[in-house]
Amino acid sequence: MRLPKFSIKRCFLLTLGFAVLVIFGFSLRENDFWKTKDIPNTIEHEFAKVETEIKPNDKSGLSQMLHSTTQQSSQIVNMITEEYHDETPAPNDFGTTLQKPWYFSGGKRYPFEAKVKRKTHKRLAKLYPFEDQWTDRITNQLMFVPPNYDKIKMSGHLKTILLYNGLGPWNVKQGRDVFLTSKCPVNTCRITANRDEINKADLVLYKDHFIPTGVARPAKQIFMLYFLECPYHTQHIKFPDAFNWTSTYRKDSDIVAPYEKWEYYDPRVKQMEQDRNYALNKTRKVAWFVSNCGARNGRLQFAHELQKHIQVDIYGSCGQFKCSRSTANKCFDILDRDYKFYLAFENSNCRDYITEKFFVNALNRNILPIVMGARPEDYEMAAPYRSYLHVDEFASAKELADYLHILDQNDELYNSYFKWKGTGEFINTFWWCRVCAMLHDEESLNRPKWYNDVNDWWRGVGVCTNGSWRNYQARKDVMSDD
Repeated sequence: MRLPKFSIKRCFLLTLGFAVLVIFGFSLRENDFWKTKDIPNTIEHEFAKVETEIKPNDKSGLSQMLHSTTQQSSQIVNMITEEYHDETPAPNDFGTTLQKPWYFSGGKRYPFEAKVKRKTHKRLAKLYPFEDQWTDRITNQLMFVPPNYDKIKMSGHLKTILLYNGLGPWNVKQGRDVFLTSKCPVNTCRITANRDEINKADLVLYKDHFIPTGVARPAKQIFMLYFLECPYHTQHIKFPDAFNWTSTYRKDSDIVAPYEKWEYYDPRVKQMEQDRNYALNKTRKVAWFVSNCGARNGRLQFAHELQKHIQVDIYGSCGQFKCSRSTANKCFDILDRDYKFYLAFENSNCRDYITEKFFVNALNRNILPIVMGARPEDYEMAAPYRSYLHVDEFASAKELADYLHILDQNDELYNSYFKWKGTGEFINTFWWCRVCAMLHDEESLNRPKWYNDVNDWWRGVGVCTNGSWRNYQARKDVMSDD
């Protein structure tokens, strides 16, 4: 048998063709490999993008960058494992769209039904203090819609909220008006002040004063206590196991009701350059508008001590300067025009107790507030970054005055306390919307919580102090050493 004639040319072509096929195959595999890496690489992309937005000396920006990258990593893991159902991103999530959530001015982004874990069917949203003790959870509640809300709306069933102390203290109408006009994402609730409906009420709401109903409570009925003032000026509740929920200014309340709520447009951006000099033409130092001269936290005595080291003009019955309440706007215009600092002193030093004295009288003006009232860490959580000075940051009134003199002489340093302006806004917390949404959280209603002693929670050890928080902490440290 004759063997086929050997051809070097043919052998070369076959070898070349095989090599091309091998290279092509590896190319496809390599391409697929890198495609699987596209999602994780978005972290590096976003990291680089954030890095370009941060100035070299901006430690706040660096911290936010790292925090945001961690958030993105968590989101990517959820995406890859497909652990959860899809849902609208939480407000201000890293990588979210530019459309603002509905509770911002001009915001249009409304939430979808809440995402739940596939295996347990439990919601991911953290709505209660025991689920997230470090935040006020207000935006979580504002963006919460129960997983089965479409079915609830189709059923036509409404949750009933009974205002046991009447409509007067609340300034609302009976019915659904407040939920519809506020455009609540969850609006299937109605308000009544008719005590005859006590047996069918889903929520019995008390403002400032508790009066026992005298009737047996139906299963799953919620009692909630609402306090706006601090413990020194509120009722002592002597009935144990009376309340399931609380609503106060404190962040460990179930539904937090702050005097104001600051929210950033983008949590990575807490400072921005300003186009004005807030110190320009201001010739006076410190101002304070006050009428209660007997506050138990010693604020008047501190102001008098401060006066020994820097000019402090006290307006009202506690000082030598007068400005009528009837011309309040003109009085506050004086702050913007003439003064660099304002004493935003509360009448009590209690946890989270930060009122309009700080938010309205100071932050809404072009003046640097000096605060006394809540703990330093409470202001840190509630206020825009670098927007105030806390008295407990200084060892004495003299030390504070020394720093104020430095700020008075250094416009650049003074203006650094106004770089928060434009990075966010004081949002409407839509309290009634949140109450209605929480009433539809069947997961919590099926395992109700109780305050064994709401009085102890509200006014227990460490809630308030008559002196400075710095001295209170020092006393605690000494006691713990003993």
